[in-house]
Amino acid sequence: MTRLGWCAIATAVLAAGGAVAVVFGGVYDVSATKEHVQPVYTVMETTMHASVRRHAAGVAVPPLGDPAQVAKGAACFRDHCVLCHGAPGVPQGAAGQGMQPLPGPLVDGARRWRPAELYWITRHGIKMSGMPAWEFRFDEAELWAVVAFLQQLPSLDAAAYGRLQANAGDCELDRPERRAPAHDRDPREQALMVLRQHACTGCHEIPGAVDSGPQVGPPLAGFGRRSAFAGAVPVTRENLVRWIRSPQSLRPGTAMPDLGVSDEHAGQMADYLLSLE
Repeated sequence: MTRLGWCAIATAVLAAGGAVAVVFGGVYDVSATKEHVQPVYTVMETTMHASVRRHAAGVAVPPLGDPAQVAKGAACFRDHCVLCHGAPGVPQGAAGQGMQPLPGPLVDGARRWRPAELYWITRHGIKMSGMPAWEFRFDEAELWAVVAFLQQLPSLDAAAYGRLQANAGDCELDRPERRAPAHDRDPREQALMVLRQHACTGCHEIPGAVDSGPQVGPPLAGFGRRSAFAGAVPVTRENLVRWIRSPQSLRPGTAMPDLGVSDEHAGQMADYLLSLE
């Protein structure tokens, strides 16, 4: 074998050894008190920007800027975004201040992102950043209302932001009639995503879902073969939807929380679980 070949093998062995040390040796500090080194941060940021641009390219932007639309977006931003991003004259919450990577303020968001990209980020979230996918909490009108508000945010000082919020009303998420944004996912893929986005995989092992092996709640494999759940509740689609939406109504005192699941999403969850043979 040539010297070049041996050098290539040695390089591969060293790279593999380094990867093993990072993954299994605990070399990389994953604590939130140790920020990413600049090259890692730059690579992550560049990758994220390129991904958003590509995936948002086909998003059609509706008319934006109606005062009622902006007010609704301001309410949703105040109730669900300020905790991490802050606002003019309003600091981030303690959780947002301590996150890594840091969720920056959005007062310049409209300068850095096009409306279609802001919509895509708000709807789909960003993996491993703390940014959630609001598709499963906001309807289509609310998603675009947030974008419309973000378009106005750079022009607001603290006083103007305060006046807008004072008249913005509420952003009510727990509405049984709320319709999720349209999607083109397979029904099973959609159901699994709904289960993940409502944190079901944080407590239950669910076939088809990627998780870290939770052992808080019972595993749900073979759920469709069961005759009862939650003690002695008969397994029917109606009971399962009711359990998902309001566990305390079927079993007072249960540790299963009310997750604010809409009727639509509860039905998708129930259909998937009942299909598990």
